[in-house]
Amino acid sequence: MLITSPKPTVEELPFYYQSEDYISHTDSRKTLTDKIYQQVKKFMLVKKIKWIDKKFPERGRILDIGAGTGDFLLEAKKRGWKVNGIEPNIKARELALEKGVKIDKDAGNFKSGKFDVITMWHVLEHVPDLRAQVIEVEHLLKKGGLLIIAVPNFKSYDASYYKEDWAAFDVPRHLWHFSQNSFKHLFSGTGFKQSDFRPLMFDSFYVSLLSEKNRTGKTNYLRAAFIGLKSNFKARFTSEYSSIAYFFRKLG
Repeated sequence: MLITSPKPTVEELPFYYQSEDYISHTDSRKTLTDKIYQQVKKFMLVKKIKWIDKKFPERGRILDIGAGTGDFLLEAKKRGWKVNGIEPNIKARELALEKGVKIDKDAGNFKSGKFDVITMWHVLEHVPDLRAQVIEVEHLLKKGGLLIIAVPNFKSYDASYYKEDWAAFDVPRHLWHFSQNSFKHLFSGTGFKQSDFRPLMFDSFYVSLLSEKNRTGKTNYLRAAFIGLKSNFKARFTSEYSSIAYFFRKLG
């Protein structure tokens, strides 16, 4: 695992999210890149819910930590899930509320063992205290419950190609940078057992698109598409995809 150094303090962190360019909190559709992101997001929301339904067909209660503007929870609600979310950013919570999804600032109102499924889609890399976060989700999840955590993978081909320009490093907002081995160490000795993983195939293209702009100052769609495709092709043999969703079961 790589660690951002120096790390911003807990007080400083919110200032790095106060940007119209931070699309997870804005639902922006201003640029072509924004529009592509939103279309892919719609497709992936349905896919993510189908992943969960296959592993938890009884459709109980789900908690999305780092819920952003609530689109994942909205899709889960449409498909019969009882939904709750946590999102520290007030503007994102307000946008979610406009969609009919009420999201809490933190987990203070939730009881132990309340949820059947907990998800963290590209959130863990933002969390200041990893161990405290693992303890919290273990506390909130029911026995036998499903935990899904998706994070970027700095061992991917697109990461090695773009190096310091790789957009998924996203410092200082991303405090931690994970490999598959680091996940094994993080969850060793906990009440969770990894049961599966799924690649987030579109991430290699989107991250490459942002990385091209980091490197050259320009949006190069063809180059980004080529690098994204090459990254996914290589990952078929190495399993080192640009982003990976890890599935865990709570044992007891």
